[in-house]
Amino acid sequence: MNGGPLEWDAETYDAVSDPQFSWGMEVLGRLELRGDEVALDAGCGSGRVTAELVKRLPTGRVIAVDGSEAMIAKARERLGDRAACLVADLSRFEATEPVDLVFSTATFHWILDHDVLFERLRAALRSGGRLVAQCGGKGNVAEHARAIAAVAARPEFAGHLGEVTGIWNFASAQETTQRLHEAGFSEARCWLEPKPVKPERPLEFTSTATLGPLLAQLPKERRRPFAEAILEESGQPLVLDYVRLNIEAR
Repeated sequence: MNGGPLEWDAETYDAVSDPQFSWGMEVLGRLELRGDEVALDAGCGSGRVTAELVKRLPTGRVIAVDGSEAMIAKARERLGDRAACLVADLSRFEATEPVDLVFSTATFHWILDHDVLFERLRAALRSGGRLVAQCGGKGNVAEHARAIAAVAARPEFAGHLGEVTGIWNFASAQETTQRLHEAGFSEARCWLEPKPVKPERPLEFTSTATLGPLLAQLPKERRRPFAEAILEESGQPLVLDYVRLNIEAR
């Protein structure tokens, strides 16, 4: 997932990503489909939601794209020949054919430059095509981000870590709507929605879903202590104040 970690622990993510899967199914439920569309799943992850999208397109096709080779390997394992799975950076993605739909969940906040992202997605769509997506929005995991910054400043971690405030782009609905129009979308509707999560496996969930870019900067022996310190700083039980940014554009 571009702009975040170059690689992911796809097996662990697949096992702990029930919240992301649930949100993806809600977004999928908003889609009105004929069933013969060509769809781009932009940031398919391990392919859990992609498999459900494929079911909605019995005579169509799905192109599943992710920036992580491990995620794409897991998606290929799950989807087989039901989708074309490609490793690609969405901010540089060039479609080989125009698509009817760009679908995406839990991805765009990992890409720092949304202007470029929306330009590339608009270029992939045929005239009249749709973008339907959801990602982290303004205010997403704000308390978790505070805990991360506090722990990252500790002497045993600070020397290994770079900037800890720029690993996500949690945009507002208003600025996203403006960016979509500037990228060439004629219609755009965006809104924020709170979705708090209490992970069943807090260490595995945060290590995989939120801390990847930072853990990759640490020596292996300090990664688990860093994640554990963030959980301690956050208090128990861990509740992540997720805020989802919903995007619909044409």
